[in-house]
Amino acid sequence: MDTGSQRVLQYLTEVEEAAEDVLTTKQQIVDLDMKRNRNREALSALKHEMSDSEKVKVCFGDMFIKFPKSKTREMIQKDQEQLDKEINDLRRELKTKVNCLNEMQGNPELRGYSLSPLSADEIKAINSLLKR
Repeated sequence: MDTGSQRVLQYLTEVEEAAEDVLTTKQQIVDLDMKRNRNREALSALKHEMSDSEKVKVCFGDMFIKFPKSKTREMIQKDQEQLDKEINDLRRELKTKVNCLNEMQGNPELRGYSLSPLSADEIKAINSLLKR
């Protein structure tokens, strides 16, 4: 193979690896979001279905263990917070990966793709300014 063909092959390989990385990150986000939804369903079931004094069975790996309902709720809420953090980190990572892929392909950077939502404090400040 001549050097031109090798460069084209190397370029296509790099683009393909970057695209695969983007798809992998998207799939991780989907998987974590599904787990977050299952946790949300479990929290809802704990809230509505039984009294606080009862113990619930929790699945750990391949065994079930009885835990107090309040302790179980705390564990699920901590897991929810961790999942939220991981999903947000992956979404930030995904933005840079997509921009890198677009750059490799010679496409312009996506406009508005790197925007982030206003925080609660920022919204309150804007509302107070608008009320004047």
